Amino acid sequence: MADTINLADHALMALSRPALHALRAALLRDVGPSAAVALQEAGYAGGGAVFESFRSWLRERGDGEPEELDVDTFQRRAAEYFQAMGWGTLEIGSLRDAVATVDSDDWGEADPSQALDQPGCHFTTGLLADFFGRLSDVPLAVLEVECRSAGAQRCRFLLGNGDVMRYLYDEMERGAVYETAIAKVE
Repeated sequence: MADTINLADHALMALSRPALHALRAALLRDVGPSAAVALQEAGYAGGGAVFESFRSWLRERGDGEPEELDVDTFQRRAAEYFQAMGWGTLEIGSLRDAVATVDSDDWGEADPSQALDQPGCHFTTGLLADFFGRLSDVPLAVLEVECRSAGAQRCRFLLGNGDVMRYLYDEMERGAVYETAIAKVE
């Protein structure tokens, strides 16, 4: 069973957390709010290589293909993979069967010292949209609703179809708490 990942063999490279934090801080400082879009696009562009790395990692472990795993096994293996890659621990769940959740109290993109006004793991939102979207029948959108970079105890990402996520975003823009808005999704 493979316990380590050879980054070069998986078409990946290492990037330190401080480098990613500095990149985000510089983009937010110099570009402003549109930095979020650039980081999301970069994350999304890299999602395919990360998913193929995950596929190879599963094969090396003898676990088969991602599409063949039951939901519980897929969630466990994805959590193990992201932790092995250095992103941090994560827990995958759902809220009211309306959206999937990805939670982490030590996510690599988050930097509590930045004290952002709003969630800031923009690269991750793009990455998770592509990664998990590869197993979905519809394109997925991701919205970070809690972030350690903005003072929360954890990072929480919501994953769902575009219509649901757009509704949640709009409701939150109007001041609704995401849990309340999700309760209204049918």
